Amino acid sequence: MRKHMLWIAVIASSTLTACSSMGVDPWQRQNLAKPEMALDSSPLNTALDDHIYFSKEASSGGRSFGGGGCGCN
Repeated sequence: MRKHMLWIAVIASSTLTACSSMGVDPWQRQNLAKPEMALDSSPLNTALDDHIYFSKEASSGGRSFGGGGCGCN
């Protein structure tokens, strides 16, 4: 019984401390501010792709969704 309680305490403490280091520390933010860390590395190309997609599909936005602008999904 005592060994069982010890394991429960170990699992509970590891579960509670698993998310203790979430987030970005202030000294790491300089690395995330670099241009190569951006989600969109070439905004001009993305803007052109959006324009082409909008022109072909007759819909705006929705790059991450399937289907077109006709509503026939």
